Amino acid sequence: MIRLMSVVAVALALISVPASANDVADMSDLEYAHIAYTADNIDIRYAHLALALSTNPEIHKFAKTMIRDHTAVNEAALALLDKLGASAQDNAFSQTLNANAEDIIDNFSKLRGAEFDAAYAANELAYHQAVNDLVENTMIPNIDNDEVRALFEQGLEIFKAHEKHAEMMVKALQ
Repeated sequence: MIRLMSVVAVALALISVPASANDVADMSDLEYAHIAYTADNIDIRYAHLALALSTNPEIHKFAKTMIRDHTAVNEAALALLDKLGASAQDNAFSQTLNANAEDIIDNFSKLRGAEFDAAYAANELAYHQAVNDLVENTMIPNIDNDEVRALFEQGLEIFKAHEKHAEMMVKALQ
């Protein structure tokens, strides 16, 4: 039940944004940068919570990977923005992602043990599936700057590996 609630929460977090998929497709590269940066920071927050609440070594290993990889991608994005003399632009999509993440974190904070582990793994799988789909099918095809597109493509490769790892965790915890 908790896993289902987690998957539903992630789906709602990504689809209950005031902007439709068409609106996201019409956003600028700088708005995409903010969405990606926000999504990375959310996953880093989830990972820190997992390190604090879980005693499962596999959950800890995965969480540390999330922190390392998402931090590295964000640092590369900030460096690219600096090189381009640009700043990421906040938008309704990013704001809604953050607001919905607060609810998910509040719910996770109430869980312990195997229940937390299963919910965290299910959330990570659903989160990576949804974000990877958005990046691959909506953002990358609409990015104007070649360097920004290349960074998104590199990040997507990393995050698809995260998705596979999360899928294995979900299966192992069933």
